[in-house]
Amino acid sequence: MRHELKIDDRTLSYLDFGGPGRPLLALHGGMSEALAFTGLAAALGDGWRVIAPDQRGHGESGRAPDYRREGYVSDAVALLDHLGLDAPVALLGYSLGGLNAYHLAAAHPDRISALIGVDTTIETPLRAGPDWFDFLEGLPYTAPTREELLAAAGPVGALFIADGLRPLPDGSGWRLAYHPQDMLDSIRACGGDHWGTWLASTCPALLIHGTRSQALPQTVADAMVARRPKTSYVPLDGDHFVPFTDPEGFHAAVGTFLATL
Repeated sequence: MRHELKIDDRTLSYLDFGGPGRPLLALHGGMSEALAFTGLAAALGDGWRVIAPDQRGHGESGRAPDYRREGYVSDAVALLDHLGLDAPVALLGYSLGGLNAYHLAAAHPDRISALIGVDTTIETPLRAGPDWFDFLEGLPYTAPTREELLAAAGPVGALFIADGLRPLPDGSGWRLAYHPQDMLDSIRACGGDHWGTWLASTCPALLIHGTRSQALPQTVADAMVARRPKTSYVPLDGDHFVPFTDPEGFHAAVGTFLATL
């Protein structure tokens, strides 16, 4: 199920969960990887063929020269081209992947038939003071043991790295699923007002929202649904990580929406 393609001498690794169903391109969140959609692919069954890349700099994909929206979008288009998916496909994105999905749908409306945003805001101000991702500063990319990487990340950071830790190919130690500096660059490149992008696409859309989300305030979620035509809304009781804390609710919301297409 894991494949790869080369883009400008970089590797883009992706999972194709297969099956006879219609394609659903799924873009994971920051500091995550395509494996996050394993449960969704199983829940959707044969009706949908979930295709999920490890986005640039994440998982098994190579590091990239930048982490701006244009690069993430061009990688997704290259994957669609590589797979020969010329007809419009359904698109889902969570968090960072959701922002990339909004931009992909706006820039390439002929490639996208429907859009699912999962707890992804369109207003991302970057604060000057301390923030949740500060643990990335000075975090090593590799270490001789898994335990050393967990200790270096601290109790908060460990929550974001534990599932993705993997042994180095030569057996000399362990590495993160991403380079810390790449993630800092990626997070900072998300900053700004993305209202114009959100409103530019016209396909049917669904916004799935964790009602206690730290990333998507209720007022912004309400405005996103009200201002964009053909946008439906599913609230789930949870925070920004609701796809993982309430997987059944998440899978049901996605499946119900896809059944309307």
